[in-house]
Amino acid sequence: MVFLEKVYERALEIELRKQGLACYRQQQIKVYYATELVGDYIADIIVNDLVIVELKAQEHLTPDNEAQLLNYLKATRYEIGLLLNFGPQPQIKRKIFDNEQK
Repeated sequence: MVFLEKVYERALEIELRKQGLACYRQQQIKVYYATELVGDYIADIIVNDLVIVELKAQEHLTPDNEAQLLNYLKATRYEIGLLLNFGPQPQIKRKIFDNEQK
């Protein structure tokens, strides 16, 4: 059974907090191009102000899902991202983009 992403988001937040981690759902993040602020986006979950967690609940992850997370890392101060799919076959992808490359 697959639920909506929001159900997994809330459940994951509960579990992360039980593990002693600071996490924030639907966190607004500023997006920059070079040094110019160009907009913002809403992250599913931010953990310990270090990791962006992007959640999906679909059949399988796509290259577009991975590109989306990598773009978030490129355009923000965050360096580590997790892409979690709670579809029929759970999947996890980890992305890293060093701030020195931005």
